[in-house]
Amino acid sequence: MSRRLMFPLFWRIFLSIWLAMAVTVVASNLATRTLLDRERQAIERQVGLRDLGLEAIRVRETEGRGDAWRFLREQGKRLELRLILIELDDDKRLPSSIRERMKSGWYPQKPAVIDVADGYQLVAWPRVNGEGWLDPKFFRVIEMGLAFVLITLACFWIARFVSRPLKHMESTAQRIAGGNTELRVSEDIARRRDEVGQLATAFNAMTERLCGLLERQKHLLRDISHDLRTPLTRQRIAIELASDGGADEQLVASILRQNERLEAMTSQILTLYRVAEQGGDIERESVKPVKLLNQVLRDAADYADHQGVECRLSATDETAKASVLGDAGLMQRAFDNILQNALDHTPPGKRVQVRASVADGQVTVDIEDEGAGVPAELLPHLFEPFFRADKSRGGKGWGLGLAIARDIVTAHDGEIRAAAGESGGLRVTVRVPVFTAG
Repeated sequence: MSRRLMFPLFWRIFLSIWLAMAVTVVASNLATRTLLDRERQAIERQVGLRDLGLEAIRVRETEGRGDAWRFLREQGKRLELRLILIELDDDKRLPSSIRERMKSGWYPQKPAVIDVADGYQLVAWPRVNGEGWLDPKFFRVIEMGLAFVLITLACFWIARFVSRPLKHMESTAQRIAGGNTELRVSEDIARRRDEVGQLATAFNAMTERLCGLLERQKHLLRDISHDLRTPLTRQRIAIELASDGGADEQLVASILRQNERLEAMTSQILTLYRVAEQGGDIERESVKPVKLLNQVLRDAADYADHQGVECRLSATDETAKASVLGDAGLMQRAFDNILQNALDHTPPGKRVQVRASVADGQVTVDIEDEGAGVPAELLPHLFEPFFRADKSRGGKGWGLGLAIARDIVTAHDGEIRAAAGESGGLRVTVRVPVFTAG
């Protein structure tokens, strides 16, 4: 396929502005000349100006130049014109400004010249502020008005020409980031023969490549997890049989613990994949978050005692009655992962505080520990799969618990975020829209 001829954006903008300026100059000049020609023609069409000139010649020949001048001045006042009678090729009596205009080949604002008999000419032009006189300011206003309109239209076209495709690419990128990986920049924009078209083409190629890599990664994790479950289950049965057969109990127990860890990790990977695949298409029913939190705390009671950590739940009666629309099993899994993360990183003798409240149409759940906390620069990464803040959080787990919690909360149209707690530990906040309250 032959490469398309490029027309750089720089030259598009430059030529658009240059053409707008050129058209402004030409249009304003034509408008000015047209108005001035109409003014001059209107004067020349005045009935009786030639007869007036003949009468002035008669007065001049019979009564003298002075009487002829006074005659033309009085008649000029009546007609709101300035009138001067001159002999052919003798324009010295004219004001210098009028004389220069008559001799100029390009100056448009020329007076009207009427040929009168016996080698005389009557020169007429409007009096200042008189009827038919066009103020030079009027022409400046016309020129400025035309310049403003044409340049404004050119700037509007340029701004629209550049900003619309960029805004389309921005909205497309945001929707792709929101999970709609099928979207691409419009072909109409990608086919443009400038830098914007090249950017759109590169954006589509990059998106295609990244989405392909992400899809391959998800399928890889799913396939590995599925393939691991069967041998892990068989391995566990073999370990139990070996234990029953009199094998070393400590060795068998150690092997069994590692097997259980592998099974737990495999289960979390599969959960992560399932939530990501389902997105917002999960089965929904009315669920009471406080009831789920009580169940999560009961299930974690033995582990909390083993860790030497105290867990407390505080919720008002209104919050206990509030319901959200979602999948009870997934929501319980999300709360359990957050609580497990808090218990894993809270030293013995410390406390994990769980608070639930209702405000502004949302159920808010705060789970705060008294551990070492997480540096501020690492907080945005806590919900990424396989991310672990090892330096501050001890390096336990595989970095999947909070990632799964984030995907579950997002699937329930909620939001989750992490921040530093009042005691210096980590506080994870979950907000989910209220379905019913009370």
